[in-house]
Amino acid sequence: MMKLWKNTKTLDGLIDEFAVTDIKEEADVALLGGKTINVSEFPNLKGIFRAGVSRDNLPFEEAEKINIKICLPSEKTANYIYEETADFTCYSILNMLYRNTGTLSPWIKNNRKALSERNLLLIGLGRIGAKVQKKMKNFMNVQIFDIQLNSIEELKPMIEKADCISLHIPNTKENKNFIDREKLSWMNDGAILVNTARGPIVSEEDLYQELKNNRIYAAFDVYWQEPYEGILKEFHPESFVMTPHIASTCDEFLQNAASDFKHFISDCC
Repeated sequence: MMKLWKNTKTLDGLIDEFAVTDIKEEADVALLGGKTINVSEFPNLKGIFRAGVSRDNLPFEEAEKINIKICLPSEKTANYIYEETADFTCYSILNMLYRNTGTLSPWIKNNRKALSERNLLLIGLGRIGAKVQKKMKNFMNVQIFDIQLNSIEELKPMIEKADCISLHIPNTKENKNFIDREKLSWMNDGAILVNTARGPIVSEEDLYQELKNNRIYAAFDVYWQEPYEGILKEFHPESFVMTPHIASTCDEFLQNAASDFKHFISDCC
């Protein structure tokens, strides 16, 4: 019987008919989340299925050399991922902007700036960033920074103007710690950083220092290690709102991803 090795719980309960092994040498197929694997540790591996659309942790070059097939979710499944992640991002932006409206006891109403006068900066205009732009432009002023469209010199004045910044760039070597101490220092006092892309595009230590100084706020759904038990957890939920990498986790994505996985197994094994 074919044996499955996995480093994600994403499809748990939806593919129970497959035998799971913790022994890498026994695995015929690997089911991956966001973590990487070393294919040389899997001598019998025939296929890799990625339960998501990011490609940064997939060993395409190594797999091709030893004839291991790699599969990502179908276009139908990917569209659920893009749409739901965009919707969750919009929720996170609005939730943070309305986080301090007042209290019930004592009965206090805090003044706030109209949402239509607020400025949102989207960094990255890929599939998800473009969807967030389309949705959020109905509520507030939206600016876009994308390295394919803008010079890096344009970023500072955009950050300085933003009430909220939402990240939508890939996790590449070039983008590691893209949001660093300098760029964080450009943010206005009380501004918000939202990240539903990847943890490593932000410097964890530099964000820690800003949050420690009570200068900005952040809402993250992605982290540097997952499950996350790092230094920023001490600020949750006051200035660092955390969710457990759930932006795309709707029933439709999971059911369709499970179906994609089963088709992949039948094709490659």
